[in-house]
Amino acid sequence: MGKLSTKELEKLLGCIKRDSRVIVPPRPGFDSGVHLIDDKYLVVSTDPCIGVPKNWFGWLLIHYAASDVALFGAKPEYCATNLLGPIKTKPETFYTVMKQACKAAEELGMAIVTGHTGVYDGLSSLVGVCTAYGRVRKDKLITPGGAKPGDYILFTKSLGLEIAVNVALTHRTLAERLFGVQRVMELSKLVPLQSCVKEALLLADTGEIHAMHDATEGGLTSALNEMAENSGVGFKIEWDKVPLSKDVQILMDFFKFSEEQILSMSSTGTILAAVSPEAKDKVKRILCEKNIEVSFLGVFLKNKRRTIVKNGKETRFPDKADDPYERILSGRL
Repeated sequence: MGKLSTKELEKLLGCIKRDSRVIVPPRPGFDSGVHLIDDKYLVVSTDPCIGVPKNWFGWLLIHYAASDVALFGAKPEYCATNLLGPIKTKPETFYTVMKQACKAAEELGMAIVTGHTGVYDGLSSLVGVCTAYGRVRKDKLITPGGAKPGDYILFTKSLGLEIAVNVALTHRTLAERLFGVQRVMELSKLVPLQSCVKEALLLADTGEIHAMHDATEGGLTSALNEMAENSGVGFKIEWDKVPLSKDVQILMDFFKFSEEQILSMSSTGTILAAVSPEAKDKVKRILCEKNIEVSFLGVFLKNKRRTIVKNGKETRFPDKADDPYERILSGRL
């Protein structure tokens, strides 16, 4: 399930012809591409939506792609959507999803320009795809590849929150046993935290961010490694600085997850950002004023070592992600 490995993805992208108009072509670790349009850059991102809570399907469809555009410093302005369902999908299902999508787009000030809807024999569940795009000044573009040695590693919200929320929505009996009835009700209202449009644009507006990435599939493990690889730097973080909610700790204990799996937990809606040392306090203050949870995990380094420190012991940071999201949500564990 999910993305191809970096090696497989590089092979897949090898046939794409280089075009001078394309500023950021398809590449591993970059969730958006960028091309020239007049005197600005156009940031484009496309994302699938499948297997998510039905009551939020259309909302998440818009926000997945919009978040990726915002992480490059551009305000999402337009989008195109595809809704594809199994043969027996009722029109009412599409109506419901489209109403959710329209509401989400309106809240973000986005226009839905075009799309496609249909039913197909080869599908077993509803699939949505959204392509979002927005403009940004050339000097305001942010990518995952701009981290500099000495930059602080900023992380918003908490690791694995997406999984806890989706467990509460899709596996209610188990969730109530693990978290309690009251907490499940609270978690069920936190789906909007799976968008990072607001805080990504807020960070971009500070002018103090050198790189941004979200910790979606593969969690912190994938995102940090991709930022380091694309920026040509290393990093050192501290385990005690990684924000883990009580809910994630409960899941960790119940499923007997390793620390490597926790670091790999899909955390849609969270942001990793490289912040210059001089701007650390300023950026933290700006986010805190908007009630956005902020943590600083460590620093990016000139040498290319990637390590994590726990109880004073420094060890190699995991090379590959072992994301337990699909195993949890599928009910196979």
